[in-house]
Amino acid sequence: MRKAVLALTTMLFVIGTIGTNIGPALIDEHPRLILMLSARNRNLFGAVPYIDLMSYLLIGFTRVLIAGVALFLVGRWFGTKAFGWIKGNVGEMPAIYRWTERAVDKAGSLMVVLMPGSNVVCLLVGHRKMAPRRFVPLLMLGIAIKLAVLWRGGKLFEQQIRDFLNYIEKYQWWVVGILFAASSIQSAFKNQKNRANKQSQGENHGNKEEN
Repeated sequence: MRKAVLALTTMLFVIGTIGTNIGPALIDEHPRLILMLSARNRNLFGAVPYIDLMSYLLIGFTRVLIAGVALFLVGRWFGTKAFGWIKGNVGEMPAIYRWTERAVDKAGSLMVVLMPGSNVVCLLVGHRKMAPRRFVPLLMLGIAIKLAVLWRGGKLFEQQIRDFLNYIEKYQWWVVGILFAASSIQSAFKNQKNRANKQSQGENHGNKEEN
């Protein structure tokens, strides 16, 4: 079960990255596909003019719920190792992580409701051993509020969303290419940084043993 959850979490991260990057090009033509791949706020917001409410709620709710529960279980089962994964793959900045950690320690339940799609929040409350019977209802409430707010906002700015996507239509695949390139560069930079940190830690450990 634990290996299956890890595999699911990794798969969600991979398809989420793809969905986030191709979103600007396909959100108007294939909103359901994009939301199944990645239900990030910008995709949820941008999909509003092009999707019916029932599909929006069903796909958006399910996608965020699955990711949230999977990350909660990873945090619960794997503890500190999970934070190495999220900092190495998702790229949360240390300052953001520290702020989120303090907020979760002070008001974990409120953070789940306010930030239901946050990888860090779900991992942290899992690591802090929040009861699943408490976490899941809070997560569901947070997702419902999030979808309602983004749907309403998307309706209010529907014309602006359409205008923006029409404006970038000629260059949309250039945008996608830039996003994929940025993701690759960011990933390569983080991998290089992680290797440097491990090498530095190994050297420090060796120096301590010599002393």
